Amino acid sequence: MTQRIEDYALIGDLQTAALVGMNGSIDWLCLPRFDSAACFATLLGNKENGHWLLAPRNASRCTSRRYVGDSLVLESLWETRGGTVKVTDFMPQRDVAPDVVRIVEGVSGSVEMSATLRLRFDYGSIVPWVRRTDGQRVAVAGPDSVWLRSVSRARPSDGEPAPDEGPLVKTWGQEFSTCSSFTVGAGEQVAFVLTWHPSHLPRPDLTDPFEALEHSTEDWEEWAALCTYKGPYRDAVLRSLLTLKALTYAPTGGIVAAPTTSLPEELGGVRNWDYRYSWLRDSALVLNALLSAGYVDEARAWRDWLLRAVAGDPSDLQIMYGVAGERRLPERELPWLNGYAGSRPVRIGNEAVEQLQLDVYGEVIDSLHVARSVGLPGQPHAWDLQLALLGFLESKWREPDEGLWEVRGPRQHFVHSKVMAWVAADRAVKTLEADPSLRGDVNRWRTMRDEVHREVCEKGFDPVRNTFTQSYGSTELDAATLLIPRFGFLPPDDPRVVGTVDAVRAELGPDGLVRRYSTEGASIDGLPGGEGTFLVCSFWLADALLMTGRRREATQLFERLLALRNDVGLLAEEYDPAIGRQLGNFPQAFSHIGLVGTALALAQGDEAG
Repeated sequence: MTQRIEDYALIGDLQTAALVGMNGSIDWLCLPRFDSAACFATLLGNKENGHWLLAPRNASRCTSRRYVGDSLVLESLWETRGGTVKVTDFMPQRDVAPDVVRIVEGVSGSVEMSATLRLRFDYGSIVPWVRRTDGQRVAVAGPDSVWLRSVSRARPSDGEPAPDEGPLVKTWGQEFSTCSSFTVGAGEQVAFVLTWHPSHLPRPDLTDPFEALEHSTEDWEEWAALCTYKGPYRDAVLRSLLTLKALTYAPTGGIVAAPTTSLPEELGGVRNWDYRYSWLRDSALVLNALLSAGYVDEARAWRDWLLRAVAGDPSDLQIMYGVAGERRLPERELPWLNGYAGSRPVRIGNEAVEQLQLDVYGEVIDSLHVARSVGLPGQPHAWDLQLALLGFLESKWREPDEGLWEVRGPRQHFVHSKVMAWVAADRAVKTLEADPSLRGDVNRWRTMRDEVHREVCEKGFDPVRNTFTQSYGSTELDAATLLIPRFGFLPPDDPRVVGTVDAVRAELGPDGLVRRYSTEGASIDGLPGGEGTFLVCSFWLADALLMTGRRREATQLFERLLALRNDVGLLAEEYDPAIGRQLGNFPQAFSHIGLVGTALALAQGDEAG
């Protein structure tokens, strides 16, 4: 049976990530990077597409689970008739080779454990050749090799671990899988280490799983301790920040939108996309969230990644890049995978990379402005980049685009895109006013800012309904217009802002949670079917309610959204109130950005009060 999306927890090593189900199975893992081919793809198919199950025999679901402190080390507790065991899953931050470590520890009684490792390279399509070498199992196919070893030890009553007793767990091959069965008693520990390595290189160095556990927990908690936010909902904020950190590709500073592909926006539907890339928009907003909590090093790393990724002609700016700045992300379908809950097609790559999305220019320039304003040391060519981006935008802002939501229908004059063009000009003006030593034609940018503002208010506003619309001449609404007061396009008490908030709430959020736009009838996205409510849009509504003086309603909505997180604090992209399930790629950076932003806004309101 397909597990619910929210039944999964995330582990990762700041270069890739895995999803661990409540049934003890790792059903998704791409190695060695977020955007590499998956070796466990059960999430998008079935068990024959690769997974790693480790659980008490005949048990179907752990009793409880949690992250250890402020870390990404996952503990799952299993209570059985024979006794209780704890399984600890994590990925140590790597030196060279990526590892997945799973440690079984007996808590009480005696528990028989069962494990099945079914490796399938290239998204579940390639069965590797498996052999035994030096007490380990090694699976090889093409460029990939994966090594599996086990280590057992006892923990005496004084609490100090006994010396390692070696690989006492016997494994055997069965149905093109590596299986094992063993029993653990109270105080006994059995650890498995799975290591990926290029197949043409010698065996990687061995990882001590118990030392790795200690170091991994310390690494995460040391990072968490740097958080400067001490306000309400701190636990939820910190868990979201840890999740955003986990989506960062440490070697370059790039940030993925999610570690998964093709988790559906509608069960059984076709709205299934690959999010394992770095969207400029999402990444820019992650930067703002991290800066607000005191994480300047991450902001600097992303800023440097940005300058490398977008270097060149500003007319060639893409909305997304690979985690190392790659530009070519061709989209294709994987017909051998049935899709999550039958949601097909399964896609890798993302065709939206070719789209024109004018709002991205505003988001990038705004983020660089924020970084400069909080004291992040400037780079000489960072201002040159902004000048080039703004120069291109000056010549393009009047054109239609595909907009924030990457519609696959005809281009439109999206109101949000125009507002973000205004933001780009406004931030450039403010940057130059704050630092007159920078070069630039501030009068020309003021003129552009005024022209954009006038046009949006004339063509993007419906005076009869007192609301901004999705696009010029349209009657449809768009949740992105909730951001108008946040970016300063109009003040929160402007009647047009209040009217827009009320209209979006009434038409796109009748159940209290907000959809991006209407997918009924001839939808602008050119796709069949519908989708769930979009979680970041619901956080935007909470922000807008707060800004327009409705603090109690904002708090109520925020706390309702907090209750939608799974048991370890994670959110997907969307939520379907009708069936009470999370939908879309998981965990989603956009959703956790929204959580952090709303929590900080509520805290600032408390201070102001």
